[in-house]
Amino acid sequence: MGKVILTNMCMIYNKKNHNVLVQNRIKSWKGVAFPGGHVEEGESLIESTIREIKEETGLIITNLEPCGVIHWHNDEIGERYLVFNYRTCDFSGELLAETHEGNVFWVHRDDLLQLHFAEGMEERLPMFLEKSMRKDGTKKEK
Repeated sequence: MGKVILTNMCMIYNKKNHNVLVQNRIKSWKGVAFPGGHVEEGESLIESTIREIKEETGLIITNLEPCGVIHWHNDEIGERYLVFNYRTCDFSGELLAETHEGNVFWVHRDDLLQLHFAEGMEERLPMFLEKSMRKDGTKKEK
């Protein structure tokens, strides 16, 4: 088996105005996606997600809810990727306008499909949006 890369992604949802935070990535996996990144040696999955969100957005997130795992294989370089996906409505801090990964901005959840997503991101949206966030911010039940 080749190298396994652990990564994370988190949808931050603002219940007050029904916006979600997105990032227009300019380095790897170019296009709009939710912020996230790599798990570093010695970090837990949650710790890495909190760190990545702070680095890429300036926000501090809490109460992460797991919403799925994505597995894919890069045949060209023989690496397997596991992406641990989370969502949260709990955040604080001041949003950064831009980082080395690209700019971050809020968009209304109803306008998400109008964005130019990173490859494969549109197919992942239901994993983040289903079950969790109704327009009123309450959780849907299965």
